Amino acid sequence: MAGFARSVAAAFLLLSMTTFGFAANKVIVILDASGSMWAQIDGRPKLEIARESLRSVLQSVPADDELGFMAYGHREKGSCEDIQLIVPPQAGSASAISAAADSMKFLGKTPLTSAVRQAAEALKYTEDKATVVLITDGLETCGGDPCALGKELESSGVDFTADVVGFGLTADEGKQIACLADNTGGKYIQASDEKALREALVETVAAPAPESAPAPEPAPAPAPEPARPVFNFQPSVVMAEGGEPITDGNAWEIYKANPDGSRGESVTTEYGTYNGNLDPGDYIVVARDDEAKVEQKVKIEAGQIYKPLFTLNAGTLIIHPHASQGAEISSEARVDFAYPGGSTTHYGDTQAIVPAGEQKVTVQIGAGTVTQTVQLAPGQTVEKDLVVGVGQAVLNAYYTSGGDKADNSAIGFEIVKAKKKIDGSRDSVEHSYGADSKFWLPPDDYVAVTTLDLAVVEQPFSVKAGDSLDVKVVLDAGVLAISAPGAYSIEVLSSKKDIEGKRKSLGFNYGDNWQQTIPAGDYVVVRHMSDEGHDKEMPVTVKAGERTEITVAE
Repeated sequence: MAGFARSVAAAFLLLSMTTFGFAANKVIVILDASGSMWAQIDGRPKLEIARESLRSVLQSVPADDELGFMAYGHREKGSCEDIQLIVPPQAGSASAISAAADSMKFLGKTPLTSAVRQAAEALKYTEDKATVVLITDGLETCGGDPCALGKELESSGVDFTADVVGFGLTADEGKQIACLADNTGGKYIQASDEKALREALVETVAAPAPESAPAPEPAPAPAPEPARPVFNFQPSVVMAEGGEPITDGNAWEIYKANPDGSRGESVTTEYGTYNGNLDPGDYIVVARDDEAKVEQKVKIEAGQIYKPLFTLNAGTLIIHPHASQGAEISSEARVDFAYPGGSTTHYGDTQAIVPAGEQKVTVQIGAGTVTQTVQLAPGQTVEKDLVVGVGQAVLNAYYTSGGDKADNSAIGFEIVKAKKKIDGSRDSVEHSYGADSKFWLPPDDYVAVTTLDLAVVEQPFSVKAGDSLDVKVVLDAGVLAISAPGAYSIEVLSSKKDIEGKRKSLGFNYGDNWQQTIPAGDYVVVRHMSDEGHDKEMPVTVKAGERTEITVAE
């Protein structure tokens, strides 16, 4: 896996054992699956970084830890009720959580307060110690008050802690949700980009532990045991029959054997060359290197030395992914391996040790994929350059042609196929939010559907393999700022009436202040009051690239 993935995974693992308490508590991890997770950090969607980091952690979490997984915004675009406990807290849930995170969609709103409350209730926080870890890239959008919830859970819980990771939030935004962690004795960790995420995690886990009471005087040392052989178990592992022993990067997992021959209690996990002492008894020993593993049953008898040989029957695949022919190796590529008996995912320039046999390798860069089948013999190393054949398009929106760029995180870009289907709809290809949104696309004709508040514009463009396009979308819009003192709600209508004398409603908002980006043109703004008969209308003209402020009053 690429260097960033390794460092983030390592930091997350340490974090899980210290700050977030994965090793000691029942924990529910809540992942923000709102649409804003499509926004990019250094050219990669935040959702991919979050998935990768979570997957890396779960590969190393002990199997008996009780982890649960919850998400919000993954099933419906506009619902504040879209919260689901996907994996209940249980031991051995790592693979289920990874699969859930990898397969979920990122669509909806951010009801983070309700999600934390539901997670706390699922953990029975009023009866047992409970920890919730919230990973969010946005603020509450469903009216909840995370600060008040933190105080409530702290006062009514036995030992409740909420830790919050603000992924891509500004400092001011982070302050608005840090109170959830502060009010429960947890930690708020801010990560604005990949480097900051890594540094924040390292800083957190390296923080000194709280001072504790002086340790009691140590008990007298016991009498030494009778001398035993220096080592009675010295296993070795090879990639293939006749191969050289592997001494670095491999792992040894040793379990006591149950009477039925299944794995029992874990004895130890060691790395590299292993020389150890095992008590007499029956064991199951697993030799592992990356995705390849093999196990043997071993019986240890007193006074004997055992040197078993383990053969992985595996090979090495080295994959260099490229966006197009002649392009540099892509660090943004996702590389999926499907090998006999399993699968794994890496990112960027990749080397993987996998069981020998037929390998299905799929490289994905943005919306483009390429798949190749490779036959891998035991002990063999196969190195391949895989070219996906995509071009890059960077999208930005402008209020007017040659005018100011709309630098707003709420800008939504949806890339759809230009060719319509028989029912008039188009296939959706990719989504992203914010300025400088980057897309990797296979050669084809596309339309960028750009949305900012009430302004929606379609911009056609074409991509060829190897392209690097700067797509400028002109909104032909301005900003309308409305103040309506005492209003129950504000509504914007078209100025022109239809044949029945009615105006089309273009937008509606509760409250007495509202600001929206809106196409240039003539409109009617309606101030709705709670008392019937007191509504008031006011015409307004919005010019492209300009800000218009109006007050609708008596």
